[in-house]
Amino acid sequence: MNVSTSTASKVRTIALLGNPNSGKTSIFNRLTGLRQKVANYPGVTVERHVGAIPGHDDTQLVDLPGCYSLVSRSLDEQLARDTLFGWLRDEPSPDAAVVVIDASNLERNLFLVTQILELGLPTIVVCNMVDVVRGRGDALEIDALSKGLGAPVVATNALDGEGIDELRAALGALPHDVASPFHIPFDDVAQRAVDRMADVVRSRDLAGESMVEGVARVIALPSSVSDDGDVWIRLTAEDAAAVEAARSHDDSVAAALVGQRYAAISRIVETALTPRADDGPTFTDRVDRFLTHRVWGLMVFALVMGGIFLAVFSGAGPMMDGIETLVGLLAGAARSIFGEGVLADLIVDGVIAGVGNVVIFVPQIAMLFLFIALLEDSGYMARAAFVMDRVMAAAGLHGRSFIPMLSSFACAVPAIMATRTIDNRRDRLTTILVAPLMSCSARLPVYIIIISAVFAGSVWLETGILFAMYVLGAVTALIVAAILKRTVFKGPPSMFLLELPPYRRPRPLIVLREMWEQTRPFITQAGTVILAFSVLLWAMAYYPRAADGTDSTAQLKQSYIGKLGHAIEPVIEPLGFDWKIGVGLASSFAAREVFVATMGVVYGVGDEEDETSVPLREQLATAKWPDGRTVLTPLVGVSLMVFYVFACQCMSTLAVVKRETGGWRWPIFMFCYMTGIAYGASFVVYQGGLALGLG
Repeated sequence: MNVSTSTASKVRTIALLGNPNSGKTSIFNRLTGLRQKVANYPGVTVERHVGAIPGHDDTQLVDLPGCYSLVSRSLDEQLARDTLFGWLRDEPSPDAAVVVIDASNLERNLFLVTQILELGLPTIVVCNMVDVVRGRGDALEIDALSKGLGAPVVATNALDGEGIDELRAALGALPHDVASPFHIPFDDVAQRAVDRMADVVRSRDLAGESMVEGVARVIALPSSVSDDGDVWIRLTAEDAAAVEAARSHDDSVAAALVGQRYAAISRIVETALTPRADDGPTFTDRVDRFLTHRVWGLMVFALVMGGIFLAVFSGAGPMMDGIETLVGLLAGAARSIFGEGVLADLIVDGVIAGVGNVVIFVPQIAMLFLFIALLEDSGYMARAAFVMDRVMAAAGLHGRSFIPMLSSFACAVPAIMATRTIDNRRDRLTTILVAPLMSCSARLPVYIIIISAVFAGSVWLETGILFAMYVLGAVTALIVAAILKRTVFKGPPSMFLLELPPYRRPRPLIVLREMWEQTRPFITQAGTVILAFSVLLWAMAYYPRAADGTDSTAQLKQSYIGKLGHAIEPVIEPLGFDWKIGVGLASSFAAREVFVATMGVVYGVGDEEDETSVPLREQLATAKWPDGRTVLTPLVGVSLMVFYVFACQCMSTLAVVKRETGGWRWPIFMFCYMTGIAYGASFVVYQGGLALGLG
């Protein structure tokens, strides 16, 4: 047990907590500005944000994961609880707390607040989103809320900075001594259970004396003790028996601990909040009747996603053409500056051809993230999760798995990390294993270069094929999830609770910032990983050098990369792929987007002409087998895209799955089953197409 005091460290640590979607991150950014750093929790490979507050040099703010309660049902809630209790290795408990609540959902948010106040930590309650309360006509008395909670309350609107100066002043006025704990008045039955648990907490040194009562009230909840293995590890068999005796396997104890807490919260809210007169359904209510309808809601969602892909194809064209022109100008300038020789070939055929052919897709990726950010900020994304809950249920999952899976359209790595909010371990593992089947942004350049090479001419056809690839991945993910939930992870279904936020006008700065944060990793990867791979692939294609007079095609065939491609060609030829595509497939197992860079290098080195003047998509469209047949026919293009839909080609994804699951068992399983599906599906597409005369 680690307990800190104000004298234990020169820097005072303040924990920032709050429910998800309460605006906690916005408050953190407002308070710290750019004075932030990212680190891992001690002993846990999970990132946390720590920031210094201007004007408070002796204070650091620690942004804890969003949680609804200190009862640990997920990894995020466990980290928040362990930080407050001082259970993290080599990490003292914080000296104070700032709890951000959504002013438009007081009762639900105050459940967490009352638990933290019971710990006795000096605490400030930040009542955020007061603009929403005012907008719907409610009256909120901050002084009455502060009196009811026995703690300072500051009203804020983090989006426009309202109340931030008052919050900074309140931070400076926070006492350094232990606060008088807030108490929910429990009846005799519930209090006896808490007292028994307090004895266990005290005997096991699970909390400092000032926090014993508050900690006991949290971990005495039956769901916390029965479902949370981490708590059980800290208790001896004798203590565990005492806990069971305190609970008495009686649901009335749980009902008392939870119900009486909410009853006390309701009394506080009644004194502080005056709702507007009921004048019928709100705008949100009226819109939700349509957008959350079991039939119309799904149709709207399908239309929205289809519209996004149409916009991605048609809207980004001019920007992509501009980048393509710029890449050609850079290649020509490099040739004129460096002339002929190894250095010029490296810069033009390795760096510019490799990286340039990937960067060209940044506009489309940015547009995809722009639309996703718009849906999120408008409040529609929660409705999408709601209507998709019925679809997810067919796979044995629920709507909570939908958000990580939808996030996989951007990248599987943060999506897999987002599964920490799923409290059921079986559901979480299932979601982790199927999330990479959703087509991430790294697949988008592969789809687009293939579609542009063999299906160009109709934006509707191009959009339809792209949309079909995304649907194929999503449907397969649900099928695989259904199989896993009925076999490996068989168990009872879990309950899904979802808060639907009010609709609001998207905020341009927030949307643009989110678009940039999602697009930036792709750009930086192009500047690091893809650049390194491009140089490596160029060297493998350039060496060993053939005798003088050998044409460039023969040079490429006898190079290291040519030998690698010809070695794997017999394995991939049944899929319709030649050795050059095989080299792209092999390199893609590091990262999918490397395929485009690889093709740029391979075709750049292997052509006798000044290849950089010819777009890669045209080179792919005209590539031939030795017997003169076209390599990338429409059938081969579909076969290749299907392979990329299913194959597990991302080392970062495998690494994060290993980290999140605690070993190599599940990453190896995921790699094998996804690669097997990819090969089998591609084989069926190509060979079936040939049998039907579509080759």
